[in-house]
Amino acid sequence: MKLTDLKINGMIEPIGYDFTDLRVAWKVVDVQGKKQSNVCIELSDNVDFSKVLTSIKGNDLSQTGTVISYDLLPMTRYYVRVSVTDDLENTANAQTFFETAKDEIWTGQWVTGNEGKNTHIVLQKSFYLDDKVSKARLYISGLGLFETSLNGDKIGDEVLAPYYSRYPDEVQYLTFDVTDALKAKDNVLEIALGNGWYKGRFGLNGQKENFGSEFKAIAELHLTYENDEKAIIATDKTWSYHLSQTQLSDIYDGEEIDFNIDDSGLKPVKVTSQEGKLIPRYSLPVREQEALKVKEVIQTPAGEVVLDFGQNFAGYVAVKSKQPKGTHVLLEFGEILQDGNFCHDNYRSARSEFAFVSDGQERLVKPRFTYFGFRYVRVTGWVGELNSSDFVGIALYSDMKITGSIETGHKGVNQLFSNTLWGQKSNFIDFPTDCPQRDERLGWTGDAQVFSGTASYNMDTAAFYNKFLHDLRTEQVKYDGILPGVIPVFEPERVIFSSVWGDLATILPTVLMEHYGDSVVLSHYYPMMKDWVDKITKEDKKRGQRYLYDFGNQLGDWLALDGRTSQSMEGGTDTYFIGSCYYAMSVKMTADAAKILGNDSDCAYYNDLYEKIRSAILAEYFSASGRLVFDTQTAYIVALHTGIYRNHERLVTDLKTRLYKDCYRLTGGFVGAPLMCRVFAENGLIDEAFYFLTQPEFPGWMHCVDLGATTIWERWNSVLDNGKLSGKMMNSLNHYAYGAVVEFLYRNVAGLKAAQAGFKSIDFAPQLSAKLQRVQVTFDSPYGIYQSSWEILATGEVTVSLDVPFNASAEVHLPYYSGERIGKVTSGHYEWQYQPTKEVRSKFNRNSIVKDWLKDSRAKEIIKKESPLLDYYLMTGNEDFLYENLETLPNKDYMGFTKEEVTRLEKGILSIFEEML
Repeated sequence: MKLTDLKINGMIEPIGYDFTDLRVAWKVVDVQGKKQSNVCIELSDNVDFSKVLTSIKGNDLSQTGTVISYDLLPMTRYYVRVSVTDDLENTANAQTFFETAKDEIWTGQWVTGNEGKNTHIVLQKSFYLDDKVSKARLYISGLGLFETSLNGDKIGDEVLAPYYSRYPDEVQYLTFDVTDALKAKDNVLEIALGNGWYKGRFGLNGQKENFGSEFKAIAELHLTYENDEKAIIATDKTWSYHLSQTQLSDIYDGEEIDFNIDDSGLKPVKVTSQEGKLIPRYSLPVREQEALKVKEVIQTPAGEVVLDFGQNFAGYVAVKSKQPKGTHVLLEFGEILQDGNFCHDNYRSARSEFAFVSDGQERLVKPRFTYFGFRYVRVTGWVGELNSSDFVGIALYSDMKITGSIETGHKGVNQLFSNTLWGQKSNFIDFPTDCPQRDERLGWTGDAQVFSGTASYNMDTAAFYNKFLHDLRTEQVKYDGILPGVIPVFEPERVIFSSVWGDLATILPTVLMEHYGDSVVLSHYYPMMKDWVDKITKEDKKRGQRYLYDFGNQLGDWLALDGRTSQSMEGGTDTYFIGSCYYAMSVKMTADAAKILGNDSDCAYYNDLYEKIRSAILAEYFSASGRLVFDTQTAYIVALHTGIYRNHERLVTDLKTRLYKDCYRLTGGFVGAPLMCRVFAENGLIDEAFYFLTQPEFPGWMHCVDLGATTIWERWNSVLDNGKLSGKMMNSLNHYAYGAVVEFLYRNVAGLKAAQAGFKSIDFAPQLSAKLQRVQVTFDSPYGIYQSSWEILATGEVTVSLDVPFNASAEVHLPYYSGERIGKVTSGHYEWQYQPTKEVRSKFNRNSIVKDWLKDSRAKEIIKKESPLLDYYLMTGNEDFLYENLETLPNKDYMGFTKEEVTRLEKGILSIFEEML
C-alpha cells in the first residue's frame, strides 16, 4: 500500500503561491483493500512533525481535495502528512510540503535603466557574504519577461516568467530557493529582461506596449544566517545595469543575440513604478518539457537548408554553435513546405526568427524571451558542414502531468490522438491560446470551451485552468458580467459578447468539478457563472424578457462549411438558436453548481429560469410535432446536446435525414463538429459516430491525418489535397479546437464517463466498432488509474477489461451482453469474454452508409466482378448518387441512369453486401 501524487491546491510541492484556501489531495496505489476506512491529515512547520499545528481525521475525507483550516504565516515552509487506512486495516502514509509567499510589504523597489525603451538591459547587484547562510529565498518579478542568475548560473528551470497577467491590475512574483546557489564572500545577482506580452507586439492589430514601455524588475533576496540573523538585499538605486547581448525579443517576431557586444560596462539604475499590484504567483511553471531530434535535413528546390523535426510543436531550437566569430546565423520557423520549399506565409506579420552573431566561442545557443510554433526551420548563414545533431527542438508547455493515453487498432485514430495531445501541449503555454505560431496566440474562450473536456482527460489541467479562470474573472468584472470572447481585451468598446465563447464561464467550472471534484474551485468561480447568465438575463429584460438569447453579434458555428460562401466565418446554423440553447444550458449548470454549494435559493431560481428559457426555445424554434425549424447538422447536434426538443425520436430521425442530404459529409464548425461523435453515440447513432470519426474524405479528421497533419488544423481544408495551403490570412496548422472529438474516445468508446465528481465513480458503457477492432485507454483520474480495453476477436467473441482505482467504483454496462447483470464493481481488475448478441466483426451492417463500405478494398474487388454499373462509378469517381442507406437507394433518374438500371444496381449492392457479411 502506497500513497502517491500528494498535491497542495492541485500542485506538487508548490512554492510561492497563495494558499488562502488550503486543500490536500492524494492517491492510493498497490493496495489490497477496496476503499478507505480512515484518513488522518497533519500539518507541521518542521519536517519530522515533532510539532503538529493542526490535524483532521475521518473516513469521508475527500482525496480530491480536503480543506485544512489554519492561519498560515508568510515566507514559511509547511509540511503535510497524509495517513490512509483501508478496509483491511492496512495503513500507509506519505508527506509533502508547500511554501507560502512573502508578506504584502515590499522593501524592494521597481528599478529600470536609462537607455531607450527598446534597448535590452541586465540589472545587477554584487554583494558579499561573510557568514554562512542557512536559508535564502529570492522573491522576484520582471517586466515584460525575466531570467535571473546567481553567480553566472540560471536560477530555476522556468521560461517566460513571470507569465501573462493583466499587468495594470496585478503582476505575479515568483519565489526561488537559492540557498545552494550562494557562495561565501563575493556574489553577483543578475536579472535579464525581455519584452514579452507586457511591452512587445501582442494582439490582433500587432500593437506594441499594450501594458508598458520600459523594462523593469523588483526583487528581494531574504537571507537567514546560521546564527539566525536575517538580512534583505532588495532592488533599489544601489543596483546597476549593463547592456544585454539580446538585441531583440518579441513573442511574435522572435529574438536576436549578438555575443560580440561588450556587456561589462555598469551604469546606475533609476527607480520607477508599476501600476499593477504585486501578487503571489498563480501560473504553473512553463518548462522545457521534451527534446526532439531533427528527422531530416532537406535541401529544397530553392537551394535552402531546412530542418524537419517531423512534428509540429511549440518551443524553440537549441543550437550547439562552433561558428567563426562574426558569423550571423538565422533560424526561421514554419509549419509546412510549399512546392518543397520553406514557407511561413500563414504566420502573417509574425517574423518568427531566431538569430545570433557568434563570438567564436563554443556554446549552446537558444532564446530566452520568445517561443515559436513550427515543424520546419530554415537555416541560413551557417558556416561549414551542418550536423543535424547540433540542433535540438525544445518543446515548451506548462507543467502538467499527462493523464490520458489512447491506442486503437486504427492507425489514423492513433495519429489523431497524438495530434490532439501535441495541439494541447503547443497551446497550453501559461494560458490556452488559439495557436502558437502566427501574430495572435490569444486566449480565445470558444476554443478553450469546446476542448476543456478533452484537455482534462489528456492532462492534469486543474491548476492550469484555475489560472485561466483567474485571468478571465479579472477581465469579466470590468464588463458587467460579459465573459469576453478573447483575452486580453485591448478595445473595451468592442468586447466580444457571444454565446459558446462566453459560456466558458459556466462550462469550464463544470468540467473542472466533474474531473477534479474540487468544490472550493467551484465556489471561487460560481460568481463568474452567475454574472454571465445574469448579464444575458439583464439584456433580455431590457426588451421585455423573451427568455431567449437572440440578440447581439454572436459568432455562431465558427468556420462551419454550410455558411453563405465557402469562405464564410459564420456557419449556416442560426446563431440565435445556438445562443438560446447555450443560455439555457449555462443557466442549468449554474443551478447545479448552486445545489453542490448548498445555495438552495439560487438553485431554485435558476432551475425556474431554465424551464422558462427551455419553453421559450420550444415555442420559437420547434413545431408542435417536434420539427426543428433549422435543418442543419449543428442545429440538431446542439438541440440533442442541450436536451432541448419536443420529440427525441423525431429529432434523431430528422438528423439522419439531414446527414443523407449532406451526402454524409460533415458540415459543422467550432460548435457542431467537436460535439458530433459524442452526441451521435449518446443518441443511438453509434455507427454514424464511428463513420464520421474514421472517414478519410474531406472534410474530416482522417482527411487531415492522411494529408500528413501532426497537430489539429484550424480549418478542415487548411491544406488542400495538392499540399497547398488553402489560405494565408487565417490558417493555423496547430489549432486544437477540432481535437475535442477525442473526448468521444475517452467517454464513449472507452466508457470512462464520470458518474460522480472527480471520477469517484464512472458509468462504464464502452461502445464497439470493427473499424477500430481494439481499444486500450488509460486515464489517471484524481482517484487513480482507470484502464479500459476491448477487442473484437476473430471468433466473434468480445473481450473487455476494466481497472478501477482504490476508493472508486464503476457501474458496468457491457455492449451487446446477454449474461447476468453485472452492476456496480469496486476497486480492482476485471475481465469479461463473451459472445455478443450482435455480429460485431464486420465493419458494415444493414444500416451502414453505402459510400462507406464501397471504399473497402474487398468491396471494390467484388463490385468490379459483379456490377459493370458500379465499376463505371468507381472509374469515374462520382459517388454523389450513392449516399443513402442500403435498403433505400434513390430510385430515380440520376447521372443519366434509368430507373431500371438504378433498381438493378440496388439489387446488386444488396447481394454484394450479403457476401461481405
